Amino acid sequence: MKKYIKQIALAAILTLSVAGLAGCGKQATAPAADKPLKVGVTAGPHAEVMDVVKKIAEKEGLKIEVVEFNDYVQPNVALHQGDIDANSFQHQPYLDNMVQDRKYDMVSVAKTVIFPMGIYSKKVKAISELKPGATIAIPNDPTNGGRALLLLEQQGLIKLKAGTGLKAAAADIAENPKNFKIKELDAAQVPRSLEDVDLAAVNTNYAMTAGLVPNKDALAMEDGNSPYANIIAVKSKDKDNPAIAKLIKVYQSAEVKQFIEEHFKSSVIAAW
Repeated sequence: MKKYIKQIALAAILTLSVAGLAGCGKQATAPAADKPLKVGVTAGPHAEVMDVVKKIAEKEGLKIEVVEFNDYVQPNVALHQGDIDANSFQHQPYLDNMVQDRKYDMVSVAKTVIFPMGIYSKKVKAISELKPGATIAIPNDPTNGGRALLLLEQQGLIKLKAGTGLKAAAADIAENPKNFKIKELDAAQVPRSLEDVDLAAVNTNYAMTAGLVPNKDALAMEDGNSPYANIIAVKSKDKDNPAIAKLIKVYQSAEVKQFIEEHFKSSVIAAW
């Protein structure tokens, strides 16, 4: 009889222990709802805009943690690895290229801003002054490099092979009558090369970080018909996440658009 009572007591203790562990499991997952949405951005304008979005979102009940990166590769690596929940730094052609090359399962969920690429120089005051054999720096990643080459072609400096499109590379230059030397650098390094090269095609966010004023210092810029509108990207499984929907709503608000217009003075354009 005593043995039987001991077995019942032991069973009861085990049942309570399992119930306690189950309860602990529920308590551990509850705080997840309170975790901030981690959004990756590149330093400069993207970060500045997202800081405004963060303040507005907090009033709407959405906490955002802004995570800054200093290059164009790591924000997608971090998103792929789950270290962040979304990123806002790239245009659609760049995302398409990363998805194709690295097989990332990511999608665009909203347009953000356009940063018109510009051509800058500390050696000449007009593109027409560029001498034969001059060195021109462009970004070395496939998408922004192609974008720069298209801009150089628009300015009559080179001519690309027919049908090259947005993925133009230095090897696609069909005509270079003045034998310009194309120097490919990391996008973030291009503005720093202005002391050493004759001309440089610089992404606006990096130009502004370097202290350049695009609508004042650029010798030429892309127009408003650029296909390079920036986007918010997420993993495919999160495209319908309510938190992401709220992020988009806040980003594309009138308040954020007003900030962009007043703060960047046409150097950055709202794309929605």
